[in-house]
Amino acid sequence: MIRVGIVGGTGYTGVELLRLLALHPEVELAAITSRGNVGEKVAEMFPNLRGHVDLAFSDPAAADLKSCDVVFFATPNGIAMSAARELLDAGVRVVDLAADFRIQDLNVWSKWYGMTHASPDLVREAVYGLPELNREAIRGARLLANPGCHVTAVTLGLLPLVQAGWVDSSSLIADSKSGVSGAGRKAEIPTLMAEAGESFRAYAVGGHRHHPEICQTLSLLSGQPVGLTFVPHLVPMVRGIEATLYARLTAEAMRERVDVQALFEQAYADEPFVDVMPPGSLPETRSVRGNNMCRLAVYRPQGGDTVVVSSVIDNLVKGASGQAVQNMNLMFGFPEDMGLRIVGLLP
Repeated sequence: MIRVGIVGGTGYTGVELLRLLALHPEVELAAITSRGNVGEKVAEMFPNLRGHVDLAFSDPAAADLKSCDVVFFATPNGIAMSAARELLDAGVRVVDLAADFRIQDLNVWSKWYGMTHASPDLVREAVYGLPELNREAIRGARLLANPGCHVTAVTLGLLPLVQAGWVDSSSLIADSKSGVSGAGRKAEIPTLMAEAGESFRAYAVGGHRHHPEICQTLSLLSGQPVGLTFVPHLVPMVRGIEATLYARLTAEAMRERVDVQALFEQAYADEPFVDVMPPGSLPETRSVRGNNMCRLAVYRPQGGDTVVVSSVIDNLVKGASGQAVQNMNLMFGFPEDMGLRIVGLLP
């Protein structure tokens, strides 16, 4: 049994962590912090947790986080980079769900996040928490950078193709659609349902913070810089991401008549949270709603040189809190799927 603390328990990723960890057989929830809701019972704010979480929100400065075995930061960008060191020095493992430790090039990070990094040495130490790529490193991590939501859907969809060297990695395209919960639990006009409902639009077309994170991972796999056009869209639903990905097969791959379906099936054959669907399938976001699965389908329209991959995840689970719990399980030697054996919600 491990003691778990959550810093920032009132946002969507925070409450999703609570939902998952409340039923985890090896977890004792020890502390949940919120500067603005100190003393309020968690179940009063989130009635779905009534009978499962008896804690009240505590002040981050007063919470006994150092007595925890692991602390999750479900906070805005820029918080964990200043607070993680004290916990690490006390022997506490840290999982950051924000972007403070994801990007190794600090100049790139500062450009996209608009601040100077407070702990450059910790960025070098942090392990990037994509289990399908870094499982062994995650097992020994004391500081873990949980990937972004769009990043997870896009990277898992392109990873086998780039790793095999079968596609031109200089001209990848990711057309990714996300529900409004991806913007966080704050009142902003563009994500009000009256504004987002019955509408569909692209955003951050000129550049999105998840772009350099995706490129970092795919470039490492490719062995050279990748060229990626990444365009996110907002769709009028609460949860879910569907990323439609496009890559062009190399001339050599075409000559060898490669089998992209077999490539994906082999790449993810032993992965508990990646489901490669049969040929001709059309993944739906509702099939992964509430669970930690990434569901993929791969196509070659008209048998041509373009590969199209459809990747669906729940942005709050596999795209955030579920993946964080998956990483925690690896870090503490629990079965990787412990606490995450959840069937998606239908209808």
